[in-house]
Amino acid sequence: MTSNAFGFTTVADIFVEWGGSKQLGALLASRFDARRALLITDRGLIDAGLIAPVEKSLVAAGFNVTLFDQVVADPPEAIVLGCADMAKTKQIDIVIGLGGGSSLDIAKLVAVLITNEQPLTEMYGIGNVKGNRLPLALVPTTAGTGSEVTNISIITTGETTKMGVVSRQLYGDFVLLDAELTVGLPQIHTAATGIDAMVHAIEAYTSKFKKNPLSDALAREALRLLSDNLIAACKDGTNRAAREKMLLGAMLAGQAFANSPVAAVHALAYPLGGHYHLPHGLTNALMLGPVLRYNAKVAAPLYAELADVMAVPGTGNVTARSDAFVAHMLTLMDESGAPRRLRDVNVTDNSLSMLAKDAMKQSRLLVNNPVEITEEDALALYREAF
Repeated sequence: MTSNAFGFTTVADIFVEWGGSKQLGALLASRFDARRALLITDRGLIDAGLIAPVEKSLVAAGFNVTLFDQVVADPPEAIVLGCADMAKTKQIDIVIGLGGGSSLDIAKLVAVLITNEQPLTEMYGIGNVKGNRLPLALVPTTAGTGSEVTNISIITTGETTKMGVVSRQLYGDFVLLDAELTVGLPQIHTAATGIDAMVHAIEAYTSKFKKNPLSDALAREALRLLSDNLIAACKDGTNRAAREKMLLGAMLAGQAFANSPVAAVHALAYPLGGHYHLPHGLTNALMLGPVLRYNAKVAAPLYAELADVMAVPGTGNVTARSDAFVAHMLTLMDESGAPRRLRDVNVTDNSLSMLAKDAMKQSRLLVNNPVEITEEDALALYREAF
């Protein structure tokens, strides 16, 4: 049996430890010579008391720390550029992103922009970043985006539009997984980010062109970990075992989709985030059911395999097992407490045509979908989700 040629790239250095963020200084000092650190995070994490112990550990290890706390959800270009400008004036030589996907996405771009005269506007798309970047460490506080191990940054480029920078330079040098940082995440955010991670695994497993054995193995294990622990993490946010497995699962899913890209769920989710300022994980959850059912006409054999990975009860042929997988995913989302209908999050039915038109702009993602999606198809999917 022969296999098609494929590539696989990921972060070289990953460290997993409960409470490890309190030793971040020592972990970085043993790996990097740089000492003028930029710590990129958001105000909420500072107010929650998560940043002070990290900053203390960095200072104790000899780092001069500059804090940037202006990260917001769906970060606009102005925040990225403002952070990069500040970093240049401080002569930063190592960048640390600590937070949700937005903090990590900004950190990845700022590490490039500090040393690079290339305008951010020229970086959008796949493989357009020129030159190198500063040393980059990433510490996620949600079990969702997988941004700590992807080469992707998503930025809001207008009132309602998002664009992605996808480039090898955006892979970090060091990732710390400290599940203790996720304990304070509210139930609704735990649900939305957990489902986001599951979507990453599912879409990587069914991606049209770059699906490969390594991504498949990571996606399967990610989905097993996430599906087994999502409800436990939602019901009891202090459940250490569930939190650790969710964070590990989210990272594995990130490694999978960084190499076997996501598709229509994300393409249809982005306009919802842009127009209605809904969290990314939530928009994925809202579109997952309709897209799974739509793709099953081609992806059923793969969905049947995932049903076995998740130990979904039942037997039967490929169609029956595929249907069981989709039904199980919908049940998981219901039990997690995530909103399930667009109308539940104040999306209006008269905006669905506009959303479908905007979804067509996500050609980078739609090309990976196992079934072609036209604007008419997208509108039908939004109506189904409504």
